[in-house]
Parts: sequence; structure tokens; C-alpha cells
Amino acid sequence: QVQLVESGGGLVQAGGSLRLSCAASERTFTNYGTGWFRQTPGKEREFVAALARFGDNTFYADSVKGRFTISKDHAKGTLYLQMNSLKPEDTAVYYCATTPLVASYNAQEYNNWGQGTQVTVSS
Repeated sequence: QVQLVESGGGLVQAGGSLRLSCAASERTFTNYGTGWFRQTPGKEREFVAALARFGDNTFYADSVKGRFTISKDHAKGTLYLQMNSLKPEDTAVYYCATTPLVASYNAQEYNNWGQGTQVTVSS
């Protein structure tokens, strides 16, 4: 299993920006579809964004479309989530994950997860 380590979370005011990073121990995401999910207490893990295993196809939840951007740097083996125009409802623990599929919205189809990073957006 590739070890995934998220970083970049924190406290930000509404309207602000954060960039989350997800470093992979193998320094490559070539063999995996990748995604970001988030979770708040008492709720199921929610899809945020996905990046296809091949090419640059990206997919976003409607709630973040136009504000968040998923990307990856193959050379650094790092997945990113740029989050702009943050809202209080974006407050959650954010997780990066990999899937053997090309891409997926479904958390059940991801078999490798990072430990999560807390994002808190104040109003």
C-alpha cells in the first residue's frame, strides 16, 4: 500500500484559501485514480474531487465546483487540493485517497486513505 500523508489544513476566514497536499510514499500516482473526500462528525464521508488515473480528467462535487481544484505533481508524488472562496460549510476533516479504478466518486471504491487534515472556516 502506498502511504498517504495529508498536510495544509488549518483555520481560515470565510472567503479565504487553503491548499491541501497529499504526499505519497511511492512518489507517483500513475497507477491509481485519486480523490479528496471530507467528513464532519456524525456524517458519512463525502466526495469532494477526483483526478483520473490517466490524463487530466477531473471531477468535482457540485458544492465545490468552481472553487476547488484538484491536481497532482508526478515528479513530487504529491496530490493537491486548492480551495478558494471557502465557506463555513466547507469545515471538515479532509482525506486524500487512491483507487485502483480510473476514477470514482464512491468512497467505497477507494482502498487506501491518508490520516486526514482538519479544515475550519470561520464566518
